[in-house]
Amino acid sequence: MSVAMSGRRLGVAIVGVGGAVATTAIAGIEAIRRGSNARDGLPLANVAVPGLVPYGDMVFGGWDLNGQDLHAAAAEHGVLTPVQLDEAQGSMAAMKPWPAVGSGEFCRNIDGANKYEAEGHRAAVRKIRADLQRFRQDSGAEGVVVINLASTERWPEDVEAFFSLDAFERAMDDNHPAIGPAMLYAYAAIEEGVGYGNFTPSLAADIPALAEFARQRNVPVAGKDGKTGQTFMKTVLAPAFRDRALHVDGWFSTNILGNRDGLALKDPSSLQSKLNTKGDVLAGILGYPVEDHLVDIRYYRPRGDDKEAWDNIDVSGFMGQRMQIKVNFLCKDSVLAAPLALEIARVLDLAQQRGDGGAQDQLGVFFKAPQTRDGRPPEHGFPAQQRNLMDWLSRDS
Repeated sequence: MSVAMSGRRLGVAIVGVGGAVATTAIAGIEAIRRGSNARDGLPLANVAVPGLVPYGDMVFGGWDLNGQDLHAAAAEHGVLTPVQLDEAQGSMAAMKPWPAVGSGEFCRNIDGANKYEAEGHRAAVRKIRADLQRFRQDSGAEGVVVINLASTERWPEDVEAFFSLDAFERAMDDNHPAIGPAMLYAYAAIEEGVGYGNFTPSLAADIPALAEFARQRNVPVAGKDGKTGQTFMKTVLAPAFRDRALHVDGWFSTNILGNRDGLALKDPSSLQSKLNTKGDVLAGILGYPVEDHLVDIRYYRPRGDDKEAWDNIDVSGFMGQRMQIKVNFLCKDSVLAAPLALEIARVLDLAQQRGDGGAQDQLGVFFKAPQTRDGRPPEHGFPAQQRNLMDWLSRDS
């Protein structure tokens, strides 16, 4: 799954490599490698920082419960145009996912035959680490990161094992049922010494035990839940309302989407994980709770990857006068998400080169529920998050 290139090579191992976001990202890099100058949607395309790997020097591998090759998977998702599919066929048809560690208990609506049936948590971690070691060797990558683009898992109950590394290690030995696949991939990546980015709402490296593990091993981690559409707009608009002293009385948000992510969210327990990452954004920015902040997400199969995010915002201005703002964002879910996943991978790799381990606060701009280094409440406002990222990129290594 590698292509000979000049310069430093970054291996990106993706959990859910056959999904719409991953196949869109890989096809985009293949287009760049063939000479495309299109860089729209890539936030760091015009940022020149020593050590930030060029897009064309990224190589890919990864796990998926669906074993079909990535070209066939991309055709099924329907994100890429026929011309884009044809151009990517030669390279993507040769890419096949590695057997994935999955769990029907954690993601009820998504399954497949390309599953590794591990005999316990430790065996699953050994398998994931062996895949990473083989990937590094076969691809010739100088650096490797893991990006989780898998379907949303259910939110497990809080258990004592999540709150300290010692307790988590014991739970691993006991095959505790609260430990899901996302945590196993995160644990394996940290143990292997490679950065981990969680683009999903699933609990992973953000639990205190694995955050402690990442600090101990000095491994960069970031997450969670990629900020692509509706929440992105929220974090752009809310700081402006705050700074103009417009009081937000209510904010009703609804989403419809029909891709595999939407199918996973048909399960109420997976849906709750998604809602958990979207709910705290406004209060963190505005400085007060919005009592009528409602979020509704629905799977609507005909829409496919063309997501619609509709917002009704009620605000009060001078002398208590009421006003409304309507936002209707018709977007392509994977087209927004794929470039962010690529940038997260590049920044995690740069953090590894700089020896900057633990939670990467500067990557908060890409997430709905950013993980912070010291556990403090995250910054949610987009302008402040963007400054944090640019300040970190520009600092001396």
